[in-house]
Amino acid sequence: MNLFLKALNGTRVYPLTDRHISGLSHEQQVVALSSSGARIIQLREKELEGREFYAEAAAAISSARQQGVGIIVNDRVDIALALKADGVHLGQDDLPPGAARQILGNEAVIGVSTHNLEQVKLAADMPVDYVALGPIFPTTTKESSNAPVGPGAISQACKLLGDIPLVVIGGITEANGRQLLDAGSTALAIITDCWKPNKDGPETRRRLFQL
Repeated sequence: MNLFLKALNGTRVYPLTDRHISGLSHEQQVVALSSSGARIIQLREKELEGREFYAEAAAAISSARQQGVGIIVNDRVDIALALKADGVHLGQDDLPPGAARQILGNEAVIGVSTHNLEQVKLAADMPVDYVALGPIFPTTTKESSNAPVGPGAISQACKLLGDIPLVVIGGITEANGRQLLDAGSTALAIITDCWKPNKDGPETRRRLFQL
């Protein structure tokens, strides 16, 4: 069975941590997401220095192990290796998936970001367990020069990938998530909608993991 599908364990939402949006440490986010139904979580950190992120990731992974939840580290193959994370997610400017596979081995989940169908086509020949496509919709989560590809690109991406799972990202919410799953997406990568800044946050997370 595909390693990413095994890690999803029947869920369709693949949440990402964000310290600024959530106002929580990576460990606190892992605890909150795990209690809402997450089975695999990506630790996303774009600002902390390596030593600081290592410490945060170590605490997050320790909590995740207690909850039986998988952890994917964004960008940092070295930290994923050192902490024996379940895998790594790579951007277009990160270490190539083939090199990451040599370092992390065949049991690691490796995902790669793509921003257009040409990149999806190239990713289909890489040693990856899933391909992320986005942004699907406009997003303010991170600065990006990549134009939204729209839901219409999903079916084309699925044809290019064959059996490789497709994760969509960018502006995805509880309201539009079902549309994207129905279009063929394997999973939804969500950040902002996981962290409603009010008492509805926990309930929103529970509903997300029921999609």
